[in-house]
Amino acid sequence: MNLTSPRRRPKDLPRLGDRIPGDEISPLMQAKGYDQPSVFQPENLLREGRRQHNKPDIPVPEICLLDPDGDIVRYLTRGGAAAEHLGWACYHTTLYTFDLNGTEVGVVGCAVGGPFAVLIAEQLAASGCELLISVTSAGSITSVAEPPHFVLIEKALRDEGTSHHYLPVGQWAHAPEHLVTRLEGALTNMTQSVITGATWTIDAPYRETAKAIELAEQLGIIAVEMEAAALYAYATARHRDVICVAHVTNAMATDGDDFEKGEGDGVHAALEVVSAIVARLHSCNGGSEVKANQDAPSSSNAEAES
Repeated sequence: MNLTSPRRRPKDLPRLGDRIPGDEISPLMQAKGYDQPSVFQPENLLREGRRQHNKPDIPVPEICLLDPDGDIVRYLTRGGAAAEHLGWACYHTTLYTFDLNGTEVGVVGCAVGGPFAVLIAEQLAASGCELLISVTSAGSITSVAEPPHFVLIEKALRDEGTSHHYLPVGQWAHAPEHLVTRLEGALTNMTQSVITGATWTIDAPYRETAKAIELAEQLGIIAVEMEAAALYAYATARHRDVICVAHVTNAMATDGDDFEKGEGDGVHAALEVVSAIVARLHSCNGGSEVKANQDAPSSSNAEAES
């Protein structure tokens, strides 16, 4: 073989800088095949993870929690209230389980952003999760209460990429309507107030420009976060139960004393909201194993030290 001879290039292969048909349209809007299954399936990835890491095939809890900031995971593990799930075969994360007022809940920390959150959501569903709850930090757009407070997200502006792989082009991704309906009146009298409303999901937090914020304000958006639109698009396309909550803690650090979640990094307040969601949704489903208790979580093994 003559290693110095130039490589032959097919005549029909475009060269760098050449314009090709449709190149003015983002690939996000092209060739998705929404009615087609993915060639790459989460069940197959998990199968290989179990094989390579000698993991047993153990289902995850029916209820799981995404904790993008990782504060809940750190709190629970520091106090010995959470244990690693030995069957979780994800290559990128650790799944912990803990007792929440009598219900076993799985939790994954630090899965930040739509792509990561949905990757984990797909794998959790393939492993036995029936209800996924996400509690993420968010920045205030329209002031509706003094931070910190929570937003039960009923719809999210799709200013990110992942949702466009699950649903055709559209402005909003919506929470499963039956879940929002069931949660009416369930999140009152919380330590930190909970408002139902819309958020803006973005992939690039350091591109939250004045122009983009102005549009979000015009749309009546309460807060900006990084996962909800992707998770809701996934939920719609895959017919999964997902509910997203934004913990509004900041005004994008435009002033000092920002990003304050409240006592204990907001963990107690966040788990109080999660507990109320679990109690209401499972009581509606006849889940007798779940205590209809909206108090802050307490159990024999969940008294973690702050």
